[in-house]
Amino acid sequence: MTERLRLLRIDNDCMPYAWGAPGRISALLGCLAAPGPEAELWLGAHPRSPSRLLDADSPWADTREWEQATGHRLPFLLKILAAEQPLSLQAHPDAERAARGYAREEAAGVPADAPERMYRDPRPKPEMILALEDGFEALCGFRPVDELLGVVSEALAALPEDDASAPHRRALSHWLDQAERLQQRPGGIGDMGDMVSWLLSGESTSAAVVPALLHAADRLSVNGPAGHTGSSGQALSRLVHHLQRHHPGDPGIAVAVMLNHVTLQAGESLWLRAGVVHAYLQGLGIELMGPSDNVLRGGLTGKHIDVVELLQVAELAPGPAVPIVPQTIGAHQVAHGPAAPDSSPFELIEVTGQAAVRASGPSILVVLEGDLRITAGETVPPQGEPSEPAVRRRVRRGDMLLVTEAARLQVEGQGRAFLAVPRGEGHRRPSTAVASHRMTGGDQR
Repeated sequence: MTERLRLLRIDNDCMPYAWGAPGRISALLGCLAAPGPEAELWLGAHPRSPSRLLDADSPWADTREWEQATGHRLPFLLKILAAEQPLSLQAHPDAERAARGYAREEAAGVPADAPERMYRDPRPKPEMILALEDGFEALCGFRPVDELLGVVSEALAALPEDDASAPHRRALSHWLDQAERLQQRPGGIGDMGDMVSWLLSGESTSAAVVPALLHAADRLSVNGPAGHTGSSGQALSRLVHHLQRHHPGDPGIAVAVMLNHVTLQAGESLWLRAGVVHAYLQGLGIELMGPSDNVLRGGLTGKHIDVVELLQVAELAPGPAVPIVPQTIGAHQVAHGPAAPDSSPFELIEVTGQAAVRASGPSILVVLEGDLRITAGETVPPQGEPSEPAVRRRVRRGDMLLVTEAARLQVEGQGRAFLAVPRGEGHRRPSTAVASHRMTGGDQR
């Protein structure tokens, strides 16, 4: 007999990373605040922090045990993220590089919880971010070269023609020369990597760039170049000052200027392929990503940095950020996911009232507002077995559920909830991988 469909209550503790916003996630969910910063709430089955299963009649203590016992695999990790300070400049590997990097670090005996460990699992980590409030700011992918030239030129033009500013002018002029050479070489992807490597190297010429940017930002915060107010110059000034406030003198500030600066309003979202260099600056949102914790960092952090490895996995071609165009399914249902269905194993469905949702595999529901009634039924009963009766559950703000099987979900009531669902059939392991025993402990690194 296959495992029956269940709607199981789940929860987890917030990750207390320093960049988190105290009380922000608790306020969103309507629960008591944890002490210290609340950075991320993980909902999924990653070994580092599997979600707890709360129901007294649940056969499993957490989602990791559930995966091991049933053979199901959640093809995503959902996070509620609250950033009060900028996150690190980072990128995540694709499937091939993740598998190779994990095998290399395992063979080298790097402890799973070591600060220098970069590949904590063999899985890729594409991701999307959806803003829950206006003003979510992100850096995402390299700007087009023409745009980078304009930004550096504007910073250079803001500097006065005096002896005190001469070192700053030389530093920005050198950077501008590099960008101009890149412009003259269409498709010069290697040159973009060389520029990042140079800016993060700490050598004398590159070390002068951030002080020069700060000097220009001070001028641009009051006036644009040549004494004229300019919105682009003031945007540059705000970005540089924001990063300097939290990461003084970090060479990653210059690399941040190379990236697309995007501000999302509530309900807007971005898609980040594996390899896209990015950093979230501030705001409250929902992340949906591959079930991985592989991060390669290049700056804006006190954590381990490996510029060489970052550039190995990074997508170095300039290009615009990739917004997700929401798909309205009905009066109370909107789907958020990349346009090409095969580019992502998951999508995020927003429900605000009566709706019918078909989930092709195990899913996770988060309720942010209101009072909803969920009725779940099997999509197709297993061959030779009778249909299970429908499962019903009432949920309110702050409730979170694991839907343990593919299901037809009927939502009634008024509120706002997000349902993370798989695309395709990637949610079930081969039958040979199904464990015959309950797992007794997870890797809590």
